[in-house]
Amino acid sequence: MRAIVVTEPGGPEVLQVRDIEEPTLGPDDLLIDVKATALNRADLAQRGGRYPAPRGVRSDVPGLEMAGVVAQAGERVAGYAQGDRVFGLLAGGGYAERVVTHHGMVAHIPERLNFQEAASMPEVFLTSYDALFNRCGLSMGERILIHAAGSGVGIAAIQLARTTGAFSFSTAGSAAKLAKASELGLNVGIDYHNEDFEEVVERETGGRGVDVILDVIGASYWERNLASMAVRGRMVLVGSMGGGKFETSIGGLMPKRLTVHGTVLRARPLEEKIALTNQFKLHVLPLIASGSLAPVVDRVFPLAEASEAHRYMETNANFGKIVLAVE
Repeated sequence: MRAIVVTEPGGPEVLQVRDIEEPTLGPDDLLIDVKATALNRADLAQRGGRYPAPRGVRSDVPGLEMAGVVAQAGERVAGYAQGDRVFGLLAGGGYAERVVTHHGMVAHIPERLNFQEAASMPEVFLTSYDALFNRCGLSMGERILIHAAGSGVGIAAIQLARTTGAFSFSTAGSAAKLAKASELGLNVGIDYHNEDFEEVVERETGGRGVDVILDVIGASYWERNLASMAVRGRMVLVGSMGGGKFETSIGGLMPKRLTVHGTVLRARPLEEKIALTNQFKLHVLPLIASGSLAPVVDRVFPLAEASEAHRYMETNANFGKIVLAVE
């Protein structure tokens, strides 16, 4: 089968189309004909040799999510059959024509979604759901600051906050991105080129601060994040685009009794990923099926143009997900 292979650590040019062996189907697995997959920042890190795949997963084929059609089901699989349209998380290997995954890691695609839309949703909605509710316990009426409004995680988190009844702030690098985020339910947009989010939060909350922060930036936002948090505030770190190392004082955490979580999905045991997928099916999938939560696809590239898709992601111009069509 065809796949996009990282031929050596490096820039987008190291992504090449290669023929590789098809994955082996286990008794609890589904063999899926992939119709679409989507890019994530982790793919760029993996391409550069900075994000190793879990044990037993090919390290040279990126791809953390997919949408496709079941080609074959393992002998112990129930609830899925050949021809079913499914989508879900992967430990890797999504940039390929076929994947094998445990049946507990997928869900049926709602009728309203095409494959490209479906492929854009698993990683960001499961990440955001877990970060907001399992890690931070976001509830109705609370205030939340979401960094990177135009990112996949940001877009998912803005929509989830809206459906929960939380009041949202979010940062982005342009008024155009913030305007699009407002259409999805964002309450207060902050252009980080022209405004300081700490000052905006202080002004808009009367000095109280926000209850929850979802941060994909990391080190460069740390101090201002702490200053923007309310008493007993919670922050979850899901990325480090602004660096991962810094010097700080723990004194900023203690007076407000703050809680800081770190999270990543890929490295978790299969059982945890299946449990999170079940939460997604119960709490998020019905909202997707009804249209209350929507996919946002920025651009679609053919699988063979994965290197161009990576170059585009590196420009940070996208609002929403960048998708690879495998058909």
